Amino acid sequence: MNHLKPVGTEAIQKKGWFVAHKWLLLRRISQFIILSLFIFSPWLASFIEIDLVKGNLASSLTLDVLPLTDPYVLLQSVIAGHWPLMSAFLGAFIVTVFYLLVGGRIYCSWVCPINIITDTAAWLRERLKIKGGIIINRNTRFWLLGFTFLVAFSTASLAWELINPVSIVFRSLVFGIGLAWGIILAIFLLDFAVSRRAWCGHLCPVGAFYSLLGQVRFLHVDAFQRGACNNCMECFIICPEQQVIKLPLKAKQPEISSLIRSSQCTNCGRCIDVCAEDVFKFNLQIKK
Repeated sequence: MNHLKPVGTEAIQKKGWFVAHKWLLLRRISQFIILSLFIFSPWLASFIEIDLVKGNLASSLTLDVLPLTDPYVLLQSVIAGHWPLMSAFLGAFIVTVFYLLVGGRIYCSWVCPINIITDTAAWLRERLKIKGGIIINRNTRFWLLGFTFLVAFSTASLAWELINPVSIVFRSLVFGIGLAWGIILAIFLLDFAVSRRAWCGHLCPVGAFYSLLGQVRFLHVDAFQRGACNNCMECFIICPEQQVIKLPLKAKQPEISSLIRSSQCTNCGRCIDVCAEDVFKFNLQIKK
């Protein structure tokens, strides 16, 4: 493979631009729809006389009926000593079951607005052939996750949510950009100039929490045609969690599953997009 060419060039030539970006485009549509629902729901309510969505990513009510609560925020609240309403527990249960089934880190690639920033930094970094950077242990995010719970307990508040980049950017996009510009720039520069995928892949406690919900999911990326792999490395280059690909893709023993079972996989589908040999696909499978 000639890596002087942008990643995905061969896939575009073989499959066409839209097919070679199918899952990326669907993710952007998902993120846009979610943001739009929160932004435009108050305006639409004046015409249809019902709020499509009330609230934010932490806690919302859909069609005045369906409560949805971020279980990470709810857990912080409980640890801080604040007992939410039962509807919040119901909303957290619904969200938890959903992410248990499809994979917790699908939140990172299909919902979180920060993902757009980090994907852009990674894209530009690859285009400019920037290599190296500071090495950050991927387990750092779990230490930070524990720290957010410790802060909640010691301060009896949701202190982390006041500085959580996900919460800040989302609130700013919905209610006015304000402080979010600084957060967006800081995370972009961190991922672009300091370390590849530093925030989402190494530091974000939100992603760390949701990865814990991905242990029993049934939606997986499957290297079902791994024998057709030509070692171009494009899936590895594009993957935000590169460590999850190697074993399912390169295992020679047939008893080793071709499914990417790691809870760190974000199910973003970019490996499917950029593979010219169509090695990968999404696969629904519950059995371990």
